Amino acid sequence: MGARRASAADGRACHNARPPVAAGRACVGAVGRRRAFGAAALRWRPAAAVLAGGAVPAALRPWLAERGSLTARLAAACPGRLRVAVLAEGWALPAPEEARRLGLRRGARAWVRHVHLLCGRTPWLFARTVVPARTLRGAGAGLRRLGERPLGELLHRSPGVGRSGLEVAPLPAGHPLHRLAWPRGTAAAIWGRRSVYTMRGRALLVSEFFLPPLAGG
Repeated sequence: MGARRASAADGRACHNARPPVAAGRACVGAVGRRRAFGAAALRWRPAAAVLAGGAVPAALRPWLAERGSLTARLAAACPGRLRVAVLAEGWALPAPEEARRLGLRRGARAWVRHVHLLCGRTPWLFARTVVPARTLRGAGAGLRRLGERPLGELLHRSPGVGRSGLEVAPLPAGHPLHRLAWPRGTAAAIWGRRSVYTMRGRALLVSEFFLPPLAGG
């Protein structure tokens, strides 16, 4: 099953909550199952190295390598309306490897957001965003109030946003994120990419997974 959507009460709790642990339970079902994410770390590797091999389906290579606005490219490819569906968001523990990538201390919570980007009614992309508490201050405060607006639009339109190199990994069937990304079920791995963005020197981690309808599966 997919994650439940937040109720109005969930939303108020999410936006009023603060880390650390005293405020600490994640607000929405999928994020609340946070302990499972560290059980099977993904094997992220530099995109150039992965794409040079033959493991990635040809249809996905341009998507994984895209350095511009992925949202804009998806919108251009979608014959209908591209929209965001928020699956879950709230305070949660990142996976240990995510915490290391962001330089977070052990046990530090972050604002975690799961969304689908849909072409019409068909999910094309699953995205997981991990935002440290310090990034939500100042210029990053709006990251908790995105609602159904695409994060990519904000990042690509904001001045002074930096970005790391792309990393690519397959998301194997049976991984907790695989079930969230594609609850309809498939035995095939779902290919994804990630990068660290910085807003005025403060980081957030964005992971994007390309779902079977977009991959031709």
